Amino acid sequence: MDFIEIGLERLTRGALLVPLIGLAALFAVSTATYFVVKRVLVSAIRRVVERSESRWDDELVRARFFGRVAHFAPLLVVWWGVAWIPGLPDSVDTSIQRLAFALMILAAATSVASLLTAVNAIYSAKEENLSRPIKGYVQVAKIVLAIVSAILIVATLMDRSPLIFLSGLGAMAAVLLLVFRDTLLSLVASIQLTGNDMVHVGDWIEMSEFGVDGDVIDVALHTVKVQNWDKTITTIPTHKLIESSFKNWRGMSQSGGRRIKRAIPIDMNTVRFLDEPEIERFGRVALLADYIASKRREIAAHNVALGRREASNADIRRLTNLGTLRAYMQRYLESHPRIHRGMTLMVRQLAPTPTGVPLEIYCFTNTTDWLEYEGIEADIIEHTLALLPEFDLRAFQSIAGRDLEALRGLLH
Repeated sequence: MDFIEIGLERLTRGALLVPLIGLAALFAVSTATYFVVKRVLVSAIRRVVERSESRWDDELVRARFFGRVAHFAPLLVVWWGVAWIPGLPDSVDTSIQRLAFALMILAAATSVASLLTAVNAIYSAKEENLSRPIKGYVQVAKIVLAIVSAILIVATLMDRSPLIFLSGLGAMAAVLLLVFRDTLLSLVASIQLTGNDMVHVGDWIEMSEFGVDGDVIDVALHTVKVQNWDKTITTIPTHKLIESSFKNWRGMSQSGGRRIKRAIPIDMNTVRFLDEPEIERFGRVALLADYIASKRREIAAHNVALGRREASNADIRRLTNLGTLRAYMQRYLESHPRIHRGMTLMVRQLAPTPTGVPLEIYCFTNTTDWLEYEGIEADIIEHTLALLPEFDLRAFQSIAGRDLEALRGLLH
């Protein structure tokens, strides 16, 4: 109450009138300076940037670097001009200067943070740098910048040396380790991910533990964001990519081919030897002509050499409808315009099962585009299924629907 009464008494006597007018004038000059710098100078810089063909200045504007640097001007006016106000108590003068200087430190920190954001954006714009992202390091730099700025601001406001606060950090090391545990884990993980080129933006990864299956859209210090194929976005802690296993499809994308590995179960009851008219018919098929001619010579020579009797199927080698289909599909895939000829290509039989003998198609498309790949795979499987009756073969499937109705009709 005494302080208020003294202030009111000095105000009535006019002792505080001059300092208050000076502070009001200083505030007006500071506001005008901010308006000139922010609205005129910064706007002029933005117009120049819009006409520039360079990318780096665009990123600086996008990161609001120039706008944050503009805060220096009014704060500098206050810090320098408050000393020229007559009649202002020394304690008030010093407090205002400390506050202005602390705000300048904050403005410097935010400006440097904006500059780091622009540097990361410029760096990431180059395609060759996508495999070596620096966003994690930039975020670590921002954290360090924030800590240092906070210490300097507190030291300035309290008029103490920053070394006093820094010396106290040693005693708080255990607490800091707990507070920044995830940050430290993520920093180590980011270094490992970048150094080993394990994942970067644009990679297709699968991680069943987190239900992840899609493209990486962001690799940051603490998190990795993945846009799944259903357009949902999953956020994974960065260190989990080191602790757990995940599948990266980048190798497939870079190879230029995507694998088709599909088996069709063939009803074993339909597998049989081919008779001579069927062999003649298949010999007139373009894709099988060379195969049939070669096999006929090979089998005839083999049977003659061993003195085998053609009257017995068990005593001679003969062509089968399944083997001929397998040879046809091999040549069909080799001549297919969308199948990669530089990668593994084969049609093979797998071990027979209670659901038939699987005929597996194993090859690679010459595209990695998902839509094109699915279309190519579907065409090949559909062609194979439609072709089975030509070889008197039948795909195995469980009895259901019309099959049950036909079976009931036979029983009755």
